[in-house]
Amino acid sequence: MVRTRIAPSPTGFPHIGTIYQALFNFAWARKNSGNFIVRIEDTDRERLVEGAEKKIFEALDWFSLREDESPRRSGGYGPYRQSERLKIYSKYAEQLVEKGGAYYCFCSKKRLEELHKEQIKEKKSTMYDKHCRNLSEEELAQKKGGPYVIRLKVPESETISVKDEIRGIINFDSSLIEDSVLLKSDRYPTYHLGVVVDDYSMKITHVVRGEEWLSSFPKHILLYKYFEWPIPLFYHTPILRNPDKSKVSKRQGHANV
Repeated sequence: MVRTRIAPSPTGFPHIGTIYQALFNFAWARKNSGNFIVRIEDTDRERLVEGAEKKIFEALDWFSLREDESPRRSGGYGPYRQSERLKIYSKYAEQLVEKGGAYYCFCSKKRLEELHKEQIKEKKSTMYDKHCRNLSEEELAQKKGGPYVIRLKVPESETISVKDEIRGIINFDSSLIEDSVLLKSDRYPTYHLGVVVDDYSMKITHVVRGEEWLSSFPKHILLYKYFEWPIPLFYHTPILRNPDKSKVSKRQGHANV
């Protein structure tokens, strides 16, 4: 069965871009007698806006984009709020470390800030320098009592090929892809871990999302491969833009609905 989803964040009120993506996903699910899921990605606790989740569903209702599963319409693959799935993310993050696809990082915020300042000074890309990537068992044992994050282990010096159903095959140089954080020190997931784990767990078959996620695409494909999970079909759609060519954004209150 075809299963599509949107996964808005309640960090601002919904705008026309939210409905734009919802329409694609809703229409594809209905055309194929499938299910349309709404998942709430509420892991950015600092930027949550009170009442935003309610407004998301009010907007969907106004446009008659009725979902089949969501926090308000329970299905067999919940919970549908990421904040209620933290144990699931921790479990899979630890599994990924065991599989060799991720590693513990104990770098302090101060060290990372100094690293980025130095990289900017030297006009280099601000990427993590893999300082904790190859720690010995003894070093890990010494550090394990302190705070840590879990980072994706991106293969070195490889071409990562991904397939977008709109653009075809896209090749990425792995040396330009950062070992991104997957699980934060507060045990909340970043987007990369959360979206892949949830799409797999909820059996999403078609991922239709904006092209702003193309740069993250190889990281997500790596996660599917590391976990040995089936990869859904991906479609990255053009971004809605304002007359000045800037992206429509809820942070700026563009075209709220």
